[in-house]
Amino acid sequence: MLLIALAICSLGILQIYSATHGTAWRNVWMKQCVWLGGGLLIMWILARVDYHTLLSQVPTLYGVTLLLLILTLVVGSHVWGSKRWIPLSFGFRFQPSELGKLVIVLLVARYLSELRSEKLEWRDLLKLGIAVGIPAALVLAEPDMGTTLTYLPILAVGIFFGGFRWQHALTILVVAAVLLPAGWFLIKDYQRERLVTFLDPMRDPMGSGYQVIQSKIAVGAGGMWGKGVARGSQTQLRFLPVAHTDFVISAFAEEHGFVGILVLLSLYFLLLMQIVQNAQRAPDRAGMFLCMGVGALLLFHLLVNAGMAVGRMPVTGIPLPLMSYGGSSMMSVFAMLGLVNNVRLRRFGS
Repeated sequence: MLLIALAICSLGILQIYSATHGTAWRNVWMKQCVWLGGGLLIMWILARVDYHTLLSQVPTLYGVTLLLLILTLVVGSHVWGSKRWIPLSFGFRFQPSELGKLVIVLLVARYLSELRSEKLEWRDLLKLGIAVGIPAALVLAEPDMGTTLTYLPILAVGIFFGGFRWQHALTILVVAAVLLPAGWFLIKDYQRERLVTFLDPMRDPMGSGYQVIQSKIAVGAGGMWGKGVARGSQTQLRFLPVAHTDFVISAFAEEHGFVGILVLLSLYFLLLMQIVQNAQRAPDRAGMFLCMGVGALLLFHLLVNAGMAVGRMPVTGIPLPLMSYGGSSMMSVFAMLGLVNNVRLRRFGS
């Protein structure tokens, strides 16, 4: 699992270097190497501490996360119209919503593993929904709809394996169908514009549809073998926006082609299968919920980011795990991989 993750990170660092070559961001690939080192350290630490100890500290971790999310709304730095980061020393920033993903994985695993019934009751769904909904609402207030949505697959896979009933699914679908129109008026104007643009990017090709159009051109321009490192026209001529973060897979597709994308997606598939295998061999229900929560989160990130690059998903700013530039995201993913490794190690004793 570690070797696969490092292979993906290596491709990511190479693409970040290529996408930022000759720009003001040209040195961020070095920062990504630093984040990778920090992620490996966090992964090692979380693999060493028994995950049952971490589960016992969920109330404290949950409270700290809520405080950090509130602090972000108060003193967070404004970047691209939202307050998602707490500024630190030496130009570094911390994104508490990434910590929230890890805490929610632990929260769902603890709650569901402590239930004595094999079937979930309505009160269980309500309690778990409120517990996940509070940090999600704080993240949405930043506003950061993309990260808010990433909390949902953790909850969904947890309640599915925790004893979900078809009556629950039917009721939730009916409630969602009723509330969805109201949600349209609660989101920001630019978020509504993104949803409309997703359906028809050509309605505003130089505005809200620009990112998706340029991304699709970059993906198609890669052909079978790609144009080579630092040779993609869309990427190097800066037509493709944020090519080292949100659209890193588009830049990778242009420079490495269909074959490169096939290799990359195969690595992600192998990583996810390793996580599922660890869930199957977990020593208890808590370990299984931890692994499946991590797997669901990473799969959601991959599907949304890759779908966004080819116009099959709205632009939400969800990063590609282990490839997109960003320290908080990198260390969050490695922390969760550390939890998965932790579960595997407990099979052989503490």
